[in-house]
Amino acid sequence: MLRLIDMAPETQISVKIPSNSDRIEITGLSTDSRKVRPGYLFAALPGVKADGRDFIENAINNGAAAVLAPEGTETPIKIPLVTSPDARAALAHMASEFYSLQPEIIAAVTGTNGKTSVTHFTQQIWNHLGHNTGSIGTLGLQTPNATPNLTTPDPIALHSTLANLNKSGITHVVLEASSHGLDQKRIDGVKLSAAAFTNFSHDHLDYHGNVRNYLSAKARLFSDILPTTATAILNADNREYTIISKAFNGRKLTYGKRGNDLTIKAARPTELGIRLQLSVMEKNYDLHIPLVGMFQTYNVLCAMGLAIACGGDVDNIIETLTELEGVPGRMQFAGQISGGKVYVDYAHTPDAVENMLKAARKYAKGRLLIVIGCGGERDRAKRPLIGKITVKNADVTIITDDNPRTEDPKEIRAAIMATAKGAYEVDNRASAIVKGISLLKRDDVLIIAGKGHEKTQIIGETAHPFDDLEIARQTIIDSGGAV
Repeated sequence: MLRLIDMAPETQISVKIPSNSDRIEITGLSTDSRKVRPGYLFAALPGVKADGRDFIENAINNGAAAVLAPEGTETPIKIPLVTSPDARAALAHMASEFYSLQPEIIAAVTGTNGKTSVTHFTQQIWNHLGHNTGSIGTLGLQTPNATPNLTTPDPIALHSTLANLNKSGITHVVLEASSHGLDQKRIDGVKLSAAAFTNFSHDHLDYHGNVRNYLSAKARLFSDILPTTATAILNADNREYTIISKAFNGRKLTYGKRGNDLTIKAARPTELGIRLQLSVMEKNYDLHIPLVGMFQTYNVLCAMGLAIACGGDVDNIIETLTELEGVPGRMQFAGQISGGKVYVDYAHTPDAVENMLKAARKYAKGRLLIVIGCGGERDRAKRPLIGKITVKNADVTIITDDNPRTEDPKEIRAAIMATAKGAYEVDNRASAIVKGISLLKRDDVLIIAGKGHEKTQIIGETAHPFDDLEIARQTIIDSGGAV
């Protein structure tokens, strides 16, 4: 419980609270009028599908003690109306004040690809170093007592979760900062010790409209949220590095082949992972990490940078890397049959698919095959890009369905097939997986891409049980292979 007058954020965000509100106590926060209880503050925010201001009366009927709305909102209500030119950011900071507690160390990761792997590796490093840890992202809330889901929860859920983690003894948390979450101010108010940028490429233009807006959303993590007393960990090999670097005025650690602090001197694939020669904080290391895919080198260095920025000893961090485990659904081994190997991977953006195929090529002494599709109601511009990239980088491409949602799957496939000359088209994802496995010969590698760890396939508005890994492994077993 907190007095309304004490919830005004101590930031540059302007919040106008009525002068007669000093004794009003807030018992909870909600953006859903149906979940409002007596004493709650109701955040009436405009959304993509609905405008929260249309539900103010419902919230009041349920006992709301105050309403937060965008500046200029006029409504004849008998309870205090709090307004702000940036109501979303105001809500995030109010949630931070209301829940107050946060773990001692919090790090955030943004970028088009690699966020989940970096959070997963960072948490593993911290675990090996003896910290009580948690992570929040695509794989859900990962703690000793984990519960799911969303990449970047709404600010009320996020700050409530952080407070509960603090109370349960969690000291170190790493979270994925999606472009949607950053644009919608969901992570504002989180007290960060460090933040990382993985890379930037084509994705989510259905939401952001253009590449400039998409990049601006990513840059917010460094320009608006990360304190200048904290540390930014930046990929020096990405072409957007300069833009992201200029967005932050504090300490920076850079990684990559051109990185100043965590430098890749040499890297080569092995049968069981990657052999690396690194220079970390001006000290040389030669080590082997048990991860498939050369792109994982960047994810590991990014996680190392976060661990270093948050106070970890470099030598101790290096020792943990030989114990790293891959992320579920990221180049995850499904089995082998006819002398060929099958992997499941989450890659679904043009850049991620290209990098994944180039990495997989190094492990394929025979042919490289891929099963892939594109999601419905999402960025349509990437569909022809996916088609072009797959036929260029794979020997055999099978175009199928991803999560078609309410779109016609045939039209989605057609958009990919338009640039995928010579590819197979299979109109059922399970059938496509079976076909891909049936084509395997000795030394071939098959990648089933796009859905990774996901356990459902969304057709229409229904999420049906569907697991690429499970289907692949069952097909391999039924065909006499081994998993």
